[in-house]
Amino acid sequence: MSKKTKAAKPLAQIRILVGRARHQAGALSTELRKLGATVIEIPFIEIHKPKSFKPLDAALETLTTYDWLILTSVNGVEAMWNRVEKLRLATKDLRDLRIAAIGPATKKALTQRGLHVDIVPKEYVAESVVRSLKKNIKGKRVLLVRARVARDVIPRELRKAGAHVDVVEAYETVVPRSSRARLRAALKNQNKRPHVVTFTSSSTVKNFVQLLGPRRANLDGIRMASIGPVTSATLREQGLPVDIKAKEFTIPGLIDAILLNLAARNK
Repeated sequence: MSKKTKAAKPLAQIRILVGRARHQAGALSTELRKLGATVIEIPFIEIHKPKSFKPLDAALETLTTYDWLILTSVNGVEAMWNRVEKLRLATKDLRDLRIAAIGPATKKALTQRGLHVDIVPKEYVAESVVRSLKKNIKGKRVLLVRARVARDVIPRELRKAGAHVDVVEAYETVVPRSSRARLRAALKNQNKRPHVVTFTSSSTVKNFVQLLGPRRANLDGIRMASIGPVTSATLREQGLPVDIKAKEFTIPGLIDAILLNLAARNK
């Protein structure tokens, strides 16, 4: 490979496993392929509807009683908006709320639907949302729309700061059964085995470990790439290394971290 080609395709001959949900893998996979990587897509999570939409619907039907709306993911935005349309609710009530979003992707999903986002914390984690809000949240009513199983940092800390917080489930993440055999096969085949595995949430880490099963495949030589500190902490909790850490907790930040790591190893 020429130096010019190598510079244009810095990830050539690198196999990267993307474990995002199938409908969300495209953005990460597309950019990695542009850089020359061979992308292996095996979803570690699937997005399902909650067991009941009643709590979410009830909250959406009483939006005028809230001061703040907090959304922590694109999946939460999509699920909430689907219910707004299903219930034929007036979007004016959403536009009258102050809105906080974790991360630029969540903000983009909201602005594309005509909603103004007041706060995007500097770091795209729950703790940063709390720091951004808690000085002016006392006595306010807050609606937090999120996944069924999620960290309780936001509701716990905002309640401590004097807010009244309602938490409603908009979706849940589950382990895709069909991924188990595919993942194990990819790890066993030396010619198809990934050099890097990407993790974009704590759920992807936990589900990866569950897909591996009690007798973990040999992961020697495979680098674990994390999108942010919470995901990194979960990797360590599960006994996995954090070889690559994004400085900016976004998909572009994760790609930059992979590029920097590989460049450093090739020096």
